[in-house]
Amino acid sequence: MPDPVNESEDKPVSEIAASDIVETIPSALIILDRHLNITSANRAFYQTFRTSPRETEGSQIYELGNRQWDIPALRTLLESVIPHRASVEGFEVEHDFPTIGRRTMLVNARKIFSPGAHDGSILLAIEDVSEERAARAESKNIWRLTQSIVDTIRDPLVVLENDMTIVTASKAFLTMFGITEAETRGRRVADLGQHQWDVPALRHLMEKVLPENKPIESFEIEDDFPGLGRRVFNLNARKISQPGNHANRMLLVFEDITDRKQRERDALSLANEISHRIKNNLQIVVGLIAYEVNFTAAPCVQGYRAMQARIGAIAQLYDLISHSSHGRAIDVGDYLREIARTMSASLLGDSSGIVIEVKAEALDIDSDRAVPFGLLVNELATNAIKHAFPGGTGKVVLSVERVGDQIELVVADDGVGMPDKDAAEGHETRGSDYVAIFVRQLGGTVVLAPAAKAGTTIRIRLPFLLVPPEHAAPLAA
Repeated sequence: MPDPVNESEDKPVSEIAASDIVETIPSALIILDRHLNITSANRAFYQTFRTSPRETEGSQIYELGNRQWDIPALRTLLESVIPHRASVEGFEVEHDFPTIGRRTMLVNARKIFSPGAHDGSILLAIEDVSEERAARAESKNIWRLTQSIVDTIRDPLVVLENDMTIVTASKAFLTMFGITEAETRGRRVADLGQHQWDVPALRHLMEKVLPENKPIESFEIEDDFPGLGRRVFNLNARKISQPGNHANRMLLVFEDITDRKQRERDALSLANEISHRIKNNLQIVVGLIAYEVNFTAAPCVQGYRAMQARIGAIAQLYDLISHSSHGRAIDVGDYLREIARTMSASLLGDSSGIVIEVKAEALDIDSDRAVPFGLLVNELATNAIKHAFPGGTGKVVLSVERVGDQIELVVADDGVGMPDKDAAEGHETRGSDYVAIFVRQLGGTVVLAPAAKAGTTIRIRLPFLLVPPEHAAPLAA
């Protein structure tokens, strides 16, 4: 008896390769003869339509299932393939199939010939595109909904692709900038108008929104815009994603804050003008006190000069406010230097051997807190000048630095120091009750420094509220 052999060993290599390819293709394939009868089908066909070769082979294609393939348009196309050597490309069939429900099938057909055969057959490829079509329809619905939402929002906005080109723009955006949707779609924001949006810092931030999910918050741009004039815009950007879709886009919102910005500038200008007038009035008071000193008895001169220094410190505060571009906030270092300059002029004079030095971190202080803060510094420095240098020479250092969540104010001198009996009582014996009042107003505490062989150092810790939040508690009375 001969050895059993594999059936495929008797087939030509070309036929084996062709059958393997047909079975490997994921699309459903069927072969029709010239009468449109099914001669064979691949495994994908039987699996897709849940049928068997016995139920399929020999049947005409129009008779399959519940005759769902008996479609006049498809019949015409198929029956024109053989006589005209034509093909069917991308013909869609949407139908309720008996075993798999409502599906959308993409049909491609082409005439094929076998060696030695006079009549050709038709190779029919059927691809199930139901999920793709459903996803496309859902995407269109979501996009229509998104566009409706975009057009409803009053602020101008655009949606950008990964490459920063505009996908869509809201009606508010198109109306404000006087352009059409066709003029925006596919263009970069930086190319719009006269390139007002082509700002390196903005471009850098936008490039981080999608890959790093870093939103843009209140990026301000001021420029001359065609048809609008000088405008100020706040830009905010967010990454947006569609559920089930890996593509990400960016929502960029333009908020016109021109009017608000102008009101802020007007308010700042008015505040600076008022501060300038207050400073001038206080300087007049300082001048009057300086004049009265010339006619005052010697025991009272020191008190007059101390009062002159206090009022001068407040006057310098309003002078800084009148020149500030930050509204009510002023730089602590600038304020301390002005206090030092005023004290040097009122208490020391040009020939004094005592110098006042300032060391301060870059911190801002609100004007409401600046008044007791400045008076506190003035009082401590005045005490040092009065008591630390009986020889008439020395140095007073005013410094401010951040320590954790607090601010530390230090007034130090290299003078004779405090007597031992006074060290325990701290600043109260060194100065006046003013120091305690101002420290309490600022919510601070006095930190007693270790006794030194020479000089005196007073440290005061204050809450880190030099510039208070909008709803901060008022200063203590």
